[in-house]
Amino acid sequence: MLTRVRGMLPIKKMRNALVTVAAVAALIIIGFGKFSSSNEVTRSIKELGADTYQIIEELKQRVAALEKEKKTFPEVKFLTYKDRKRILITGGAGFVGSHLVDKLMLEGHEVTVVDNFFTGRKRNVEHWIGHENFELINHDIVNPLFIEVDQIYHLASPASPPNYMYNPVKTIKTNTIGTIHMLGLAKRVRGRLLLASTSEVYGDPEVHPQPEEYWGHVNPIGPRACYDEGKRVAETMCYAYAKQDHVQVRVARIFNTFGPRMHMNDGRVVSNFILQALQGEPMTVYGDGNQTRSFQYVSDLVNGLVKLMNANYSLPVNLGNPDEHTILDFANIIKNLIGGESKIVHKPIMQDDPKKRKPDITKARDYLNWKPQVPMMTGIKKTIEYFRNELQRSRHSERNFHFPTEDKIKGRKREMDIND
Repeated sequence: MLTRVRGMLPIKKMRNALVTVAAVAALIIIGFGKFSSSNEVTRSIKELGADTYQIIEELKQRVAALEKEKKTFPEVKFLTYKDRKRILITGGAGFVGSHLVDKLMLEGHEVTVVDNFFTGRKRNVEHWIGHENFELINHDIVNPLFIEVDQIYHLASPASPPNYMYNPVKTIKTNTIGTIHMLGLAKRVRGRLLLASTSEVYGDPEVHPQPEEYWGHVNPIGPRACYDEGKRVAETMCYAYAKQDHVQVRVARIFNTFGPRMHMNDGRVVSNFILQALQGEPMTVYGDGNQTRSFQYVSDLVNGLVKLMNANYSLPVNLGNPDEHTILDFANIIKNLIGGESKIVHKPIMQDDPKKRKPDITKARDYLNWKPQVPMMTGIKKTIEYFRNELQRSRHSERNFHFPTEDKIKGRKREMDIND
């Protein structure tokens, strides 16, 4: 009788019925288990009849399958309503933004990510989707956004030259109109906004290393101006809102950052060199390679952003690693770590490419008690491992997750068992 009824039910209703009956069957089995051995339970079920026994066995298999598909999350700290903040991260599905999401979620805050996925990727934050403290909104901040928040980390903007030069008008709009909308939101909710600015506000600097007081040397009509000047205007607007409307603002001038979740084709120095070396391709150095850069690991940057947001210092702060290397030295470091037959080739230098880049982090040390902690070689090895795993992926289920604070959550359940 049960078999005939099951065959008559539509598939959707049958699925719901299976779940319901499976739950009842599970309760029956648990109930029997309290008073009987497993053999007695099986014998009692068999007495119900062969058809019924077969259906229950199928339901047990279905329950096991559902349990296997169940999504689990990293263990997060519990905060009371007095300490828990509602935090908005624009561009939160990007490279830096997704690591910031991890840190704030693990600390127990409620995090809302807003991203239009121009350069961000959903898979960077998919391990939090479904968590009660997390929300993901597909939205372009060039359009107004009306939500209730306590803090805003404004990271939205393409950050690598190929990405921001691909659509310079869009880049300018994101950094001007988008910043106005976020400042307006901060004004309405009386929240605090942190602007992720950039070392590019210094342009091709004539002062070395670069302190926050340096006004910069920027070409306002060059190919990089959409990003450089966009960020400079964004900083200006932050302090205009602070002076006129008493909005609390923080400005982080971010220097070169690398780490897992970098987009493999974003055109940055680190990702280019690692990808080319892993694939045995020529490693491209623009110019003679004597340009200098200072590279920081992403977890150091994220710690600095959180410290700055919660500090009582409102002027711009450099966040970077003062350990300076030439581009050519960096290429050789990566080549030696990876091995292979890749050769270093030189191409013409790009227009307005800065010749030197090194942060003066005196203010970060004095006001935030912050300095980089991760040695460059340690960070490079972790990044190489991530890129190698990315290249070996052949299915979506072969996820390549990376938690920047994984050493701090050792022993917590942070793996997910999700089938295709």
